Amino acid sequence: MSAYLLFLVIYCIRALSAQNSFVDPLAQVCSPTLSNVVCIHKYASVMPYHFFRNISNGTSKPTFGSTSVPNDTSFALVAEADFLVFDEERASGILGPAPSYEFIFAAPEAVHEAPVFVPSQNKLYLSQLAPPPGYLPQLVVDLNRVPPTLSEFLSDPPVYAPNGGTFHNGHIYWGASGGNNSIGGMEQRVGLRTLDPATNKSTTILNNYFGYYFNNVDDLFVHPNGDVWFTDPDYSWLNKLTDTPPQLPSATYRFRPSTGAVTAVEDTLKQPNGIALAPNNRTVYISDSGASTGPISPFLPSLGSTFNATGKRTIYAFDLSDDATYLTNKRTFYLSPDWIPDGLKVARNGYVVTATGKGVDVL
Repeated sequence: MSAYLLFLVIYCIRALSAQNSFVDPLAQVCSPTLSNVVCIHKYASVMPYHFFRNISNGTSKPTFGSTSVPNDTSFALVAEADFLVFDEERASGILGPAPSYEFIFAAPEAVHEAPVFVPSQNKLYLSQLAPPPGYLPQLVVDLNRVPPTLSEFLSDPPVYAPNGGTFHNGHIYWGASGGNNSIGGMEQRVGLRTLDPATNKSTTILNNYFGYYFNNVDDLFVHPNGDVWFTDPDYSWLNKLTDTPPQLPSATYRFRPSTGAVTAVEDTLKQPNGIALAPNNRTVYISDSGASTGPISPFLPSLGSTFNATGKRTIYAFDLSDDATYLTNKRTFYLSPDWIPDGLKVARNGYVVTATGKGVDVL
């Protein structure tokens, strides 16, 4: 046998071996008694050929489970699962012995945002944006009832399009994302509002940056020192929730209610969206949903948004300074595999929770 032929034989054997090194099976139910919980082996890091995943065009939103993997029938389990597990050791502490996923309410056909739980009332407040634009009533889930009930409520005065929210010192803090010259008999502009759930009274605490309208106060957190940190992307104009095009670049701000001072703390993200503070008060997470964006011009009407899978759909981590006034050490924390990372929360144990596409990711 010639040296050349021997080389070809060895090469072919190695190539076939490499072809057969895919993870097998890619997926399986984590427990025989839990068919709705599917474990992904080794993150499905090597799939058998030919596999393919379609990208989203903004209308359709293909998920990881919709990936075509015809040569591994186990992957069909992924599309049917309620819970996907990539780290079995950590997942058991999160999901418990018998996790379930239940349909509770048929909510209005609208975008729903800003869930805030009020412990003293045992109620969950949340907003409904558009469609239709200009809708003022918000929603509240009463957890004192069995089963829980969903009803509309209207604060006094009404708050147009709360987009992000949190609970601090007995009050709901809302990022109000709607702006209109006349809605509900009054002018409203994008900004920060507080709501006293005991009296139903709302208060505007911020509505401009040196006379400029904010674009879309999207998400926020309140630092223990009372400062309100919030993101300001362009989505209100793109979603027709404001009657004026953006006047400011997309940015993240820090607002000090005691002095009224507003400071831009980050302006490199395309569409800063979710924002959250770690329990140690030393790390801030901000998501960039720039993969979903649209043209912005003061000379054009709102043209809506499109989705580009190669755009930003990333959560970044930042170090918070010792005096809690500025951010340093920006670094990539997570690239969302499904759609974009939207809202963010950080659990007491430091796990980051984000809404992505059709689900919730625990990181």
